[in-house]
Amino acid sequence: MKKMLTVLLVLFCSAALFAGGSSESSTAAVTGYKDTITVGQGADVTSFDPHIGKETPAVAVTNHIFDTLVDTNPATGEVIPQIAEKWEVVSPTSYRFFIRKGLTFHNGEALDADDVKFSLDRAIASASVSYIVDFIKEVKIEDQYTVLVTTKAPYGPTLRNLAVPFAAIVPKDYVSANPDILKTKPVGTGPYKFVSWTQNDNAKLEAFDQYYKGAPQTKNLIVKVIPEASQRTIALETGELDIVYDILVSDLKRVRENKNLTLLEAPSLTCFYISFNTRKAPFDNQLVRQAINMAIDRQLLVDTVNSGTGSAADEIIAPAVYGYYSTGVWEYNPTKAKAMLAQAGYPNGFNATLWVNNNQSRVEMCQAIQEMLREIGITVKVEVMEFGTFISRTTAGEHDMGYFGWVTSTKDADYSYYSLEHSSQQGAPGNRSFIADPEVDRLVMLGRTSADTKVRDAAYKDLAIRLKEVANNAPIIYTAITAGANKKTEGFVLDPIGYHRLETVKVAK
Repeated sequence: MKKMLTVLLVLFCSAALFAGGSSESSTAAVTGYKDTITVGQGADVTSFDPHIGKETPAVAVTNHIFDTLVDTNPATGEVIPQIAEKWEVVSPTSYRFFIRKGLTFHNGEALDADDVKFSLDRAIASASVSYIVDFIKEVKIEDQYTVLVTTKAPYGPTLRNLAVPFAAIVPKDYVSANPDILKTKPVGTGPYKFVSWTQNDNAKLEAFDQYYKGAPQTKNLIVKVIPEASQRTIALETGELDIVYDILVSDLKRVRENKNLTLLEAPSLTCFYISFNTRKAPFDNQLVRQAINMAIDRQLLVDTVNSGTGSAADEIIAPAVYGYYSTGVWEYNPTKAKAMLAQAGYPNGFNATLWVNNNQSRVEMCQAIQEMLREIGITVKVEVMEFGTFISRTTAGEHDMGYFGWVTSTKDADYSYYSLEHSSQQGAPGNRSFIADPEVDRLVMLGRTSADTKVRDAAYKDLAIRLKEVANNAPIIYTAITAGANKKTEGFVLDPIGYHRLETVKVAK
């Protein structure tokens, strides 16, 4: 039945095309706007298959080709409908989704419950992205446009996880015929359809006029690969590019001061922090950890090392993440910090190492922190190592202190709190402070397993307060998402995670 409906739909659309001509997919032709947006990014797509290519450069492209059951509002973080027009929480472990009728994939196939079940089952089986959806026990088709998702246990972040691009809905018949086809010939229901890919050069997309929200504002989207960040900025200045993601810190002023360009900045979902190895003395002493937190002038680090971008961090999760509760940035007070060290039994300070991977901006941040800790008597040796070595050795717990970055990619606190703070996640999963605090564990699990927003909100508030006291980590800075754009660009909204959608964007000629 589904295949017959698809054939009829394709025939109908073809007849309409020949009878009335192609529909105008954008306002470009009649309003003086360009018919093509050209975007620059630093790396190429690894795979166009949304259940494989999870790196940001890949998702920055595939996010326009595929949609998910639900989405999140980039400005508010609120879960909103997408392929599912509505949903209901049947029980703490059951969610019923009602699929929009009339949706079609770019190849003309009609979308229904078969595609949803196939896609989620496929994501669960994927070695690359299963961690986003492995909370699902079963996806059951109730009728052609209704599915029931059952979880293995009550799981609070269910909806936000289903909004992650890795849970994209793909066409069952198209993919079943060739399981590898999405890697290079993607077909989805998103606002843009795939046209071509020249590896290490560009990906070209074209507006999908049948998109359920209406055709995109601009007909063509080209994503160019320019590895050197400085060259991307130059291409923006010359007009070769309309939009550039992730402007170099050293180029921010240059873009700000260019009258033909606009610099966009927004809080990201990334926090950089120091993790104290609580299995090692003196970092097994809570007073020592609190003293170090108090000895770091976070705002000065933002203003100097980070050239004024980002903000001082007070929690391990960023303000744009659901579940964030502000306990206030640690007071910078070296005098109090020294007194706390003396109270902990270290009146003359001590020697320690701070490990960091070989990323220049991270190294510079650690060197600045090194000088701040020197003021309270702690002599820190900054040790720089290759990323793989850094990860393997901190996983093994060999470090005193380590400087890490973490992105809460689901926009839900559980993604970070469970991985970084729960005692069951020590080492490789993310808890490299090796903290094992029963109250922290209890609050993490309460937030994780409740579907009641009020319960989750209260749990994460109490957890933030408890973690401030335990001080197993020292949140340092929240980074900012940046982009440079042609001054004539309209409708561009930055997404905190960096998966920017451009269907509402247009550029005046």
